[in-house]
Amino acid sequence: MNIRVAREIDLPAIVSIYNETIASRMVTAETEPTTVEARKAWFFSHNAERPLFVYEEAGEVLAWLSFKSFYGRPAYIGTCELSIYITEHTQGNGLGTTLLQFAEQHARNIAVDTLLGFIFSHNKPSIKLFERQGYSRWGELPDIAKMDQKRYSLAIFGKQLSLP
Repeated sequence: MNIRVAREIDLPAIVSIYNETIASRMVTAETEPTTVEARKAWFFSHNAERPLFVYEEAGEVLAWLSFKSFYGRPAYIGTCELSIYITEHTQGNGLGTTLLQFAEQHARNIAVDTLLGFIFSHNKPSIKLFERQGYSRWGELPDIAKMDQKRYSLAIFGKQLSLP
């Protein structure tokens, strides 16, 4: 088990894991698979203050975790949105908990004291994951996503951490 900063060589695996989630309409508002080329700018937007990590086992990337600044204004510098994506064949084995706990520990290292998760309201597994880790539902954006002629709501989960 190894959680490490993502390298460019990991981008195909990161994109593959992301693309696996699209058809379910439970994880991302993306409606069509993306490409490595299309995700390069996003990949390179990560840095030491807003990192992208991969979870690797036996040389295979099985999941990734990213920090993204919230709203881009100076007053929100201590707030980040988390994204966690896990390959289908590894889901349900506690890896989400491991990554979320890692994110909370790492957040303190980058002076982040508030973490957010934007989760489709019908994504019960992700909601349970965040709730088990002490996140609260801070709001909901009703019916803001439209996929396959259906409307979906987006729940906002948050947790405030204490900094050392």
